Amino acid sequence: HLQLVESGGGLVQPGGSLRLSCETSAFSLDYYTIGWFRQAPGKEREGVSCTGKKGESITLEDSVRGRFTASRDNAKRVVYLQMNSLKPEDTAVYFCADECDRRLVQSWSQGTQVTVSS
Repeated sequence: HLQLVESGGGLVQPGGSLRLSCETSAFSLDYYTIGWFRQAPGKEREGVSCTGKKGESITLEDSVRGRFTASRDNAKRVVYLQMNSLKPEDTAVYFCADECDRRLVQSWSQGTQVTVSS
């Protein structure tokens, strides 16, 4: 199974930005779609964004459309989630995974806390 190591979370003020990184053990990212998910306290884990095999960014959650962008660096085998115009409701633990469809995920990252608060 793919190994995923995530970094980049933290505390940010409303309106601020953060970039999450997901380092993968993939020999080549060309064969993988990588999903970004989040889980807030008391809520189910939900898909946020996804990067397709061609590097395209796919929005999975309407509330982040236009604010979150997934991207990848195939040479480094790293996937990114750029989060702009952050809102308090974006506060959650964020995960990357080896699929964009939660039902198909076999590998998860360890998760990183993102807190949006003034």
